[in-house]
Amino acid sequence: MKRILKIVLVVVLVGLFISTFYYLYNKSKKKPVVYSTESMFVSSLVKKTVATGSVIPENEIEIKPQLSGIIDALYVEPGQAIKKGDLIAKIKVIANMSSLNSAENRVNRAKIAQRNAQRDYDRNKPLHGQGIISDQEFQILQQALDNANEELSAANDNLVIVRDGVSTKAAGASNTMVRSTISGTVLDVPVEVGNSVIEANNFNAGTTIAFVADMNKMVFEGKVDESEVGKLKIGMPLVLTLGAIEDKTIEATLEYISPKGVEDQGAIQFEIRAVVKSMNDVFIRAGYSANADIVLDRRDSVNCIAEALVQFDQGKPYVEVETSPQVFEKRPVELGLSDGINVEVLKGINAGDKLKSKPIEDSPKKRGPRQS
Repeated sequence: MKRILKIVLVVVLVGLFISTFYYLYNKSKKKPVVYSTESMFVSSLVKKTVATGSVIPENEIEIKPQLSGIIDALYVEPGQAIKKGDLIAKIKVIANMSSLNSAENRVNRAKIAQRNAQRDYDRNKPLHGQGIISDQEFQILQQALDNANEELSAANDNLVIVRDGVSTKAAGASNTMVRSTISGTVLDVPVEVGNSVIEANNFNAGTTIAFVADMNKMVFEGKVDESEVGKLKIGMPLVLTLGAIEDKTIEATLEYISPKGVEDQGAIQFEIRAVVKSMNDVFIRAGYSANADIVLDRRDSVNCIAEALVQFDQGKPYVEVETSPQVFEKRPVELGLSDGINVEVLKGINAGDKLKSKPIEDSPKKRGPRQS
């Protein structure tokens, strides 16, 4: 009996060993990888680069005063449409004491000269009538009186200008009234009533009273990397996407490429400018951020494959074509334009060829609820 139990125990142990070995062998054995396939298709390819920047008015003007003083009144506010010559502000002149004193002295001297010329004229006029002095001598006296009267008038006018900033002879063209030099929209008024302003001259840029721009003529200003600038040409079409306006695109035309690059965060950037052609009835505010898609090249209705299917051997591209189920062979191809996702195929494969793609993974088995 004991002998039979030993034999049974040995058989059981041998069976366990064989079954364990078989289980581990099957578990360690790799399953064959099954690959999906893709075919060539017809599509259009567009190669483009993206420039970041903003949309601004083509003509933006800073309105500055022609004399120094204090803002006495403002006639516009941001967003208001104005025409060329419209009033923007009125300036109250604060007279310079030195200039005022000189102007008053000039008036006093002119009065003295005018009185002397008038006395000479009045004294010699009867003598001229009696024929005692000649017409030539009397004409000199009359000319002196005319000059004295003109000088007095000019001195008085200069005094008014220094004191009030307004000429009595040209009150309509007074420098105290600041007017717009273009028609457009007021973008900003950075001053308030009571602020002091400085006139624009050869030594000072002057205080800006208002920014005015023609909002009907907009341009895109952006930057492109040095690796892309060599591919750009004047006249290229751009498609603008505004960050503030969703689902809207605007067409533009490239008109300027900077001849000099500027370093920006370690990269050389070149400024570009494009004229906005069509705003598609969209109101664009100055300074909107925008991305410009610049079309570098395009192909319409060409044979394409996914660029991920292309492999390289010593720099030469090839794809793997299925010759029988899950059996592939390398086949060199000649490629054309790529948009980064798909690539044009010029030679090497036919429309019906199946190309090796990604391996098909087994779907994970659904797990039941966890037992507590």
